[in-house]
Amino acid sequence: MSGRALSFGAMAAAYERFRPGYPEELFEQVAAYAGRPLRTALEIGAGTGKATRLFARRGVAVTAIEPDAAMLAELRKHVPASVRTLQALFEDVRPGETYGLVYAAAALHWTDPDGRWPRVAALLEPGGVFACFGAPTNLSDPALVEAVREARAPFLESDEVPSPDGTPPGQEMRWPGTELLRSDWFTDVRQAKIERAFTMSGRDYVAHLSTVSAYLMLPDAEREEAFRRIADVLPETVDITSNITVHLARRSAEAHAGANSQ
Repeated sequence: MSGRALSFGAMAAAYERFRPGYPEELFEQVAAYAGRPLRTALEIGAGTGKATRLFARRGVAVTAIEPDAAMLAELRKHVPASVRTLQALFEDVRPGETYGLVYAAAALHWTDPDGRWPRVAALLEPGGVFACFGAPTNLSDPALVEAVREARAPFLESDEVPSPDGTPPGQEMRWPGTELLRSDWFTDVRQAKIERAFTMSGRDYVAHLSTVSAYLMLPDAEREEAFRRIADVLPETVDITSNITVHLARRSAEAHAGANSQ
């Protein structure tokens, strides 16, 4: 796992405060796709528990894994006591116990692509479901987007995480759906979107940027100057678009048969 992937712990409290959570509609989509009660789940890269509490509130027995100690400590402040937590990389989780659901909230791109899908599949019980979702927090006004881009340009060309498999931005099927469609381990791959918009202060938007890995990797002085320049071009309040892209897939029966015959 890269240093960028492990950069969030220093801003765990800000991450909890300024990153949006997930709506009940997300749980309903995953549950409807599963077509049966969701009783157990493994969460990959749980962060401060934004998604953990959504599933735990609905009675799912969640095991949340997170490699960063500070993020995990923040998570433990906000989730029910029923949530089982483990400080670990996803790659360190050994097959044995299986779950009805394995999911990742804005974290799957940090996992090792080598063996990712058989590793996920091995943690799913027969008929189990994989879910992946994320919601970039973007300025709605194109003029403000351009102003922020120009303000940060001396320090950072882009603050986005590139698609892990090189899927171009305009393609309808997004990653990881693209990889799931090519994988023999999964079937019934679906992509959905939950539209979401809200308003926040310009100051809080800059605070949100302080939790974004691209900025966290900058030297302190450059990061602070970038934030100062961005704050200077923002109005008092900004409109935000934060649509949630959801990918769902089911472990294939053929994959289970293959695994059981080995």
